[in-house]
Amino acid sequence: MDLMKNHLMHAVREEVEILKEQILELNTLLKTLQLEKFQSGLSPKEQAAESQVPETLGGSAV
Repeated sequence: MDLMKNHLMHAVREEVEILKEQILELNTLLKTLQLEKFQSGLSPKEQAAESQVPETLGGSAV
């Protein structure tokens, strides 16, 4: 019985790790898409000003 429980717990932990990785990838993708949507909503003048901001001062930190 303990062997079966250990095997099941190991399988669950592996699945949890896979799901965590997928969540992180989806989160990164979502942030990228939100940033692109935000930037596409800016006027061309605002986009030019935004692209000149150095990364250390708040450029894209994705």
